[in-house]
Amino acid sequence: MKGQEWYQADSVAEEYDAKRFSKGGRLIDRREKEAVLDAIGPVDGERVLEIACGTGRFTVMLAERGADIVGLDISNAMLEQGRRKARQADVADNIEFMRGDAARLPFPDDHFDAVFAMRFFHLADTPAKFLAEMARVSKRTVFFDTFDDASLRVLYNWALPMGSRLYSRSGVERLVEDAGLHLREHSHDFLLPYGFYRKVPNAVADPIWSADQAIVDNPVGGRFSSVSYWTAEV
Repeated sequence: MKGQEWYQADSVAEEYDAKRFSKGGRLIDRREKEAVLDAIGPVDGERVLEIACGTGRFTVMLAERGADIVGLDISNAMLEQGRRKARQADVADNIEFMRGDAARLPFPDDHFDAVFAMRFFHLADTPAKFLAEMARVSKRTVFFDTFDDASLRVLYNWALPMGSRLYSRSGVERLVEDAGLHLREHSHDFLLPYGFYRKVPNAVADPIWSADQAIVDNPVGGRFSSVSYWTAEV
């Protein structure tokens, strides 16, 4: 199975976190959460929308920090995992999980203080349309990540269950501009792709990532990072 069919399967939703965020995947989870918090800033009392919220990793994290947040996803199975996670964290009253299409967001213009999407644009069939919708419903911040086309990810992209769209940095900059957004900042992470880190113990992943990031932080090595984080302003 590939694409939406794969993503929406009950078995995928049930095993999603365990497969991706155990062992060295715990490092990935931590780094992604740090990126979201750095981009959006304090969220207490803020209205936030997460596109493709999946099992609610970020949705619940932000609700615990006081956000009034909506988590939107195409998969009912993923949303149910998010609702379960929210009940366990006692933040269900601060979150609305809803099924919806990111290309036609059911919200008025400027409805949210911040809108973000993680692990979404590598699957986006019409990225320009999705980003334009995110910009439309946000009155301040739009944040998202991409997988990079000059990275080692190219070597195993064909083996991923859903396949991945890879982006050049200039291509993302054009998307941001065409959506009427101003690019505030971007950062880059993980020279070695996520798949590598998921295979090693967490205690091994951290020192490897430290060496990895030393290369990514170099102006030359940074061109070969596997993931990029983009923060834009309306």
